[in-house]
Amino acid sequence: MTSVLMGPYATQTLGDYGADVIKVESPDGDITRHIGPMRHAGMGPVFLNANRSKRSICLDLKQDAGRDALLRLIANADVLVYNVRPQAMARLNLGYEVVAKINPRLVYAGVFGFGQDGPYAAKPAYDDLIQGATGLPALSARTGDGTPRYVPNAVVDRVVGLTAVGAILASLVHRDRTGQGQRVDIPMFETMAGFVMGDHLGGLTYEPPLDRGGYARHLSPDRRPYQTSDGYICAMVYNDKQWLSFLRAVGRDDLLADIRYTSFAQRAVNIDIVYAELSRIFQTRSTAEWTKLLDDADVPAMRMHDLESMLEDPHLVAANFFPVVEHPTEGPIRNMKVSATWSETPAETRRLAPQLGQQSAEILQEAGFSIDEVAALLRDGVIKTPGPNSAQV
Repeated sequence: MTSVLMGPYATQTLGDYGADVIKVESPDGDITRHIGPMRHAGMGPVFLNANRSKRSICLDLKQDAGRDALLRLIANADVLVYNVRPQAMARLNLGYEVVAKINPRLVYAGVFGFGQDGPYAAKPAYDDLIQGATGLPALSARTGDGTPRYVPNAVVDRVVGLTAVGAILASLVHRDRTGQGQRVDIPMFETMAGFVMGDHLGGLTYEPPLDRGGYARHLSPDRRPYQTSDGYICAMVYNDKQWLSFLRAVGRDDLLADIRYTSFAQRAVNIDIVYAELSRIFQTRSTAEWTKLLDDADVPAMRMHDLESMLEDPHLVAANFFPVVEHPTEGPIRNMKVSATWSETPAETRRLAPQLGQQSAEILQEAGFSIDEVAALLRDGVIKTPGPNSAQV
């Protein structure tokens, strides 16, 4: 019971890892079906890239028959994942106390805005709001022109989604050991507060505080891709060995005697000066020259890609990370491999993102519904399937 990105990303990951994921959609479908360029209505790229490895059932939970059908599915499920507020689940009469009576072994996983023991418990939340509430725009303002900006990625949804995967799998280990399911809440605000402050709590770690917080290296205005004479390169001259090798390779022996550069601790204290000097040095050669020099000096460096050039990166090409696959309705699309690998149980994409309600009848019949029962639900608009007798998003 997830939509948009956070919950779908978490459940797609579980599906990639081998779970049989049933996506329960409303008659309007997941809103992300309508984001981005698309070949067919309701099959946009954001949806395609967060809902593979799933089957879709379209249920109108505002009808009693729809809720009853969902409860029959829950009775044999291992996990229920939802990303509406718990108050909305209670209004649907689908709170944990209700479903646990039907399936005591169920892991009931909620991925939503705020923990339920504070004043924000019932507030709505989105990625942008939580980015702001956990300081990311304020941090970006400290590194640029003073204007706060969101990270140009759904970083909260992705981080919290992956946190949910871990929490769910840990809950399943407990269930398999004890036979007992449980409710697990994965709040966005608290998760991202820990994620951000793990780097930036700094001197605020101590009581009384030693400073106002913030990881100086991350906040240095010159911590960015280095401009070369003809483009940009990403380089990380970090430990003492790398600095020694780098300064010798670029003929800057003068800096070897400068106390600000002689040790990791001194560079950390003088990070703005250090990064500013690096920025000046990198402007003296071309990107190709720097790539060779840094590789020869064993200093970590990577090309700065844009979205299109990343598709042509030689490492990703060799790994076939972006295979073009044939989608049953959308034709050739670019997929992404599961990044983790296993020696005994490799993960592969078993199915691509479904149309709205594509497996509604199949799923219900697996749950014990007769053909006549399924036909009645379709006739009454309780379920939808992508056919001539059902309105297609």
